[in-house]
Amino acid sequence: MTVRDDAQAWRGVDEGWGREAVDFATLAEPANCREYVAVHHRLRVDDGDRLLDVACGGGLAIELARLRGAACAGIDASARLVAVARDRSPGADIRVGDMHALPWDAESFDVVTSFRGVWGTTPDVVSEISRVLAPGGRLGLTVWGHIKASPGAWALSLFRLADPPAVANQAAMVALGRPGAGEELLGRAGYVEVRRIDVPFAWEFADPHTYARALASTGPAYEAIAAVGEQAFHDAAVGVADERIRAGLPLRAEIAVTGYLARKGRD
Repeated sequence: MTVRDDAQAWRGVDEGWGREAVDFATLAEPANCREYVAVHHRLRVDDGDRLLDVACGGGLAIELARLRGAACAGIDASARLVAVARDRSPGADIRVGDMHALPWDAESFDVVTSFRGVWGTTPDVVSEISRVLAPGGRLGLTVWGHIKASPGAWALSLFRLADPPAVANQAAMVALGRPGAGEELLGRAGYVEVRRIDVPFAWEFADPHTYARALASTGPAYEAIAAVGEQAFHDAAVGVADERIRAGLPLRAEIAVTGYLARKGRD
C-alpha cells in the first residue's frame, strides 16, 4: 500500500501494514497466490519482461513473476514490508516510496501490476503508471469485487469495527470494482483494450486463531483495532471463524476479486 509523501501519512501506512510484516507475509499473503498467478498468466508475463509491481507489500507477486523469467521492480510505502520483499527477491529493484511519484524513468517497464493497491481513492496513480510503461505495455490491476455477495464475506466483516470515517473510506476504496468504474478510469487515462475479468481468490486457514492473527496483520484491521482494541478484535475474529469450522477441512473464504487488464496506447 502506498500514499502521498506526507510524513505522518507514510508513518501511518507503515504502522498499519508493516507493524506485523512477518505475520502478513507468512499468514495472509500466501493466500493471494491464486490471484497473482492468474493475472500473470493473463498478462503473459515471460522471459525478458521488465515488470513493476506497485504497492508490492511483502513481494510475493514479485517472487512469482521472477519465476516466470521477468526482471522485476517493486514499490511500497511500508519499509518493513519492503524488507521482506527484498529478502524474497534479493536481485529485484524494490524501493520504499510513493506510487504517485514512481522513481523510475519514463517507459521503463513492459508490464505493471498492482494487486489491490490502486483504489477508487487513488485514481491519479493510473496516469503515473502510464508514464513508466512502454508504448503498448501491459497493465494488470485487481480490486475487491462484490464483497457482500461473496460466500467468504464473513472473513472481512471485522473491518466494520473501525470508526465510521474509516469504514466510509474503505467503501470509497472498493468502489473501483463497481461495474464500469475501472473501465471508465482507465479509458480516461488513455489505456486501450481494457478488459474486466473475474480473479480467483480464497483465504484458507488452519483454525480460527490463525485466521484472527492473519487478519490482524492487515491495514483495515489496524483501523478496527484502533477503535475496539487488540483483544476485542481478536476475540471477535475467533468468534466469527468458530461458526465456519468444518471437520477435516480448513476454514475457507472465497471472496470476489475483480481484475482489469489493459494496454498503454501507442502514439
